[in-house]
Amino acid sequence: MKKFVMAAAGGTLAGIVLTTQVAGPLIAQETASKSSVYEQLDLFGDIFERIRAQYVEEVEEKDLIEAAIDGMLTSLDPHSSYLSPDDAAAMRVQTRGEFGGLGIEVTQEEGFVKVVSPMDGTPADIAGMEAGDFITHVDGESLLGLTLEDAVELMRGPVGSEIIVTVVREGRDEPFDVSIIRDTIKLTAVRTRNEGNTVVLRVTTFNDQTFPNLKEGLEKQVEELGGMDKINGIVLDLRNNPGGLLTQAIRVSDAFLEEGEIVSTRGREVADSDRFNATAGDLANGKPMVVLINGGSASASEIVAGALQDHRRAIVVGTKSFGKGSVQTVMPLRGDGAMRLTTARYYTPSGRSIQSLGVSPDIVVQQPPRTPEEETEEDEDLARPLRSEADLRGAITNDSVSEDEQRIIREEQEQAEEAAKLRDEDYQLAYAIDILKGLSALGSDGAE
Repeated sequence: MKKFVMAAAGGTLAGIVLTTQVAGPLIAQETASKSSVYEQLDLFGDIFERIRAQYVEEVEEKDLIEAAIDGMLTSLDPHSSYLSPDDAAAMRVQTRGEFGGLGIEVTQEEGFVKVVSPMDGTPADIAGMEAGDFITHVDGESLLGLTLEDAVELMRGPVGSEIIVTVVREGRDEPFDVSIIRDTIKLTAVRTRNEGNTVVLRVTTFNDQTFPNLKEGLEKQVEELGGMDKINGIVLDLRNNPGGLLTQAIRVSDAFLEEGEIVSTRGREVADSDRFNATAGDLANGKPMVVLINGGSASASEIVAGALQDHRRAIVVGTKSFGKGSVQTVMPLRGDGAMRLTTARYYTPSGRSIQSLGVSPDIVVQQPPRTPEEETEEDEDLARPLRSEADLRGAITNDSVSEDEQRIIREEQEQAEEAAKLRDEDYQLAYAIDILKGLSALGSDGAE
């Protein structure tokens, strides 16, 4: 018994000695770390003073400090940055759906500005800018070496003024110039229409108006088609959607899910993590869905596509999305500026992160490029309408089908011809609609 007590006591003593020996270096390391930080801050102060006193031209102290802050943030990742008071105000306006500019969402890659996506109907879209384009020059001035904020600043200007951007595009041998006229960008977050018995919901951005626009537009199309039982499915078009508000991505996903996780976010600390779940109620009453994505679908778009894909609520069609799987928090700062800081990664319901990987579609469908120069005589021959038996003079009638049945057949033929035209205009959308028609024909809760 005494040996046991002694052994225990000896073990305790050894533990105390060991703790003392380890704690000493740890305290010393912490002190050294703090000392190093203070030394670096002193170095920053020295450099700041020398620039202010000795630089060849007089500089604004405020500009120097803002540039230093922005440099610190942009060194972290492409999405963290400092927002000056003007930039912060512009961002708040943009989330409300109206702002001045070109109408492109951009990021930075290898020193150049890369277009995430042009926004529908904006000057950049009309001028022919595409997702994946690299902008190397603005009005002849190189963007190489500039921060993303500085590059964006060069692209700003008065409404109605012209800007010339030099673009490098995959598949083109040489850079080329694009002329864009700046304008006030008024974004319609969701545009809705129907193609036959399919409702198409085109979501261009995730701002404060996205979910209300989507809900109102869907209800309007359902009413026009005569009720939900007349609809064979819904296409949710997220192509070239650069993202936006996380809250709106959650609401749009929730609109078509009855239950389950929509997305989770994980920060550096456990306390910074969160999980968002769907609530009961499906605006589409379980009708089949296809989600369209491409390389310009980013951030909030990927949250929606990933959630509906993981829950097998929708078939995802198109090409791999952009791959932005991080969450930025905008933090107000003194002086009306703000800091946009990456604070978490988000994960789809199955637990996958799409950061740098993107959402992979269930069915890969490329949008074939087509220009007038590529048209051939064979294309023209194929496009030329052919005569049918009914066009022949004196052709006998079909007496085995009633007039009503003939009318229905003709209507179906007209719908098929319209679908064929759509294939030329938008092959990916036509493919999505064909999927829903197929599901309907198989009795997958479609229109009869």
